[in-house]
Amino acid sequence: MPSPFPGMDPYIETPEVWSDFHGDAASEIRARLNHTLPAAYVARLTPYVTYEVIEITETRGIRPDVGVWRKVREAVSAYTVSPTASAGSFESAIPVEVPLALLSVEIRTIAAQELITAIEILSPVNKRPGHEAYRDYQRKRRELLRSPAHFVEIDLLRSGERSPLEIQPPTAPYYVTVSRATRRPTVEVWPIQLRDALPIIPVPLLEPDPDVTLDLGAIVASVYERGAYGAQIDYRRSPLPPLTEPETVWLDEHLRQCGVR
Repeated sequence: MPSPFPGMDPYIETPEVWSDFHGDAASEIRARLNHTLPAAYVARLTPYVTYEVIEITETRGIRPDVGVWRKVREAVSAYTVSPTASAGSFESAIPVEVPLALLSVEIRTIAAQELITAIEILSPVNKRPGHEAYRDYQRKRRELLRSPAHFVEIDLLRSGERSPLEIQPPTAPYYVTVSRATRRPTVEVWPIQLRDALPIIPVPLLEPDPDVTLDLGAIVASVYERGAYGAQIDYRRSPLPPLTEPETVWLDEHLRQCGVR
């Protein structure tokens, strides 16, 4: 089942779907680049591992168990009696840090392994001030913008804090930015509305080699179908984070026309 949206599907932003989508999107970008890059280049995946806090609720009996957890803090969680638990058991919500792998794509020369272009697909933790992945990403972004490498930033998330730009582009839920090393501080920006098709963007290489292109719409469509997100997403509910009022009106009408609401 294809996505009912002409561009980015706002329901993909839910935590249950996003991490799967993010990894497959990076892999799809790498695969498409390696089909079109000149022979002197190769696209590779580069992992970054951070930690995300989740709460695990578990029912415990009086008899102790043995387990190993990476807790957010050393304080013991408070226990509450569960009305559905069996006699002598308790329910606790334990904040646990789980590893979260984020993938970026790098284009390098095959001969010298020189970094030519870095492509970042932002994740929620990259846009959450205070999270270590936010601080690490901002530092990496500054280093790339001061380097001789080109930089492509793909932000398909409505939530979180936007990466800073000297001149604020038109307001939109999604953005793609291409920063060519030879043209800084000028950047190319694609503001993308909810009803817009995703653009075909240029990916710069070393001069005099011409740009290669990435069809973001085709990439997202391929990942959507491969991930069977149509079977997982309940389009009768409202997406999170909440849409603006005009977006909500458009989304409701559009999904009714598509027959999924």
